[in-house]
Amino acid sequence: MFEELIKKSCFSEDAAEREEAAKNLELLYHCEIRCTQIDPSVLFAHHARGCTIVAAKICKGVVIYQNVTMGSNMKYNKVSQEWENIGSPIISENVIVCDGAKILGPVIIGANSVIAAGAIITKDIPMNSVAYGINQYRPRDRNYDLVYRSDSPDAKRIDEANKKLIAKFQARNG
Repeated sequence: MFEELIKKSCFSEDAAEREEAAKNLELLYHCEIRCTQIDPSVLFAHHARGCTIVAAKICKGVVIYQNVTMGSNMKYNKVSQEWENIGSPIISENVIVCDGAKILGPVIIGANSVIAAGAIITKDIPMNSVAYGINQYRPRDRNYDLVYRSDSPDAKRIDEANKKLIAKFQARNG
């Protein structure tokens, strides 16, 4: 149902159908997704729970996790009586945006980058970077894929790893 609502909300030619789908996304999944352009291949992990996604453009191959915010970062200059910093982010191809990240303002996130969990980004990020903290970034290590791959471990393998970690914890803490 989520994927169907995303398709209608983002791609329907019928304005009423788009609006109804957007209302249902907010009601059922607690998310808002409104983009000027969004590629149909964009994936929302965990049904975009808690996300507010207002972007100029989201390109193909992007993965967005839960509780992500993308939107404007405008300010009004009282001296010039003009709005400044108008616009919303552009997310280039194959970017991964991790849990709780915030990308605000007319910024461009370069292709093949990862925006780390909890990052706050208000400046452009170069391609092939890992962005973290507040506007910090470093080159992405090409020997590793971070966070998401279509062949990620299944739930059983993750559960086994968690049980080993719990045993290690219990051994340390009696």
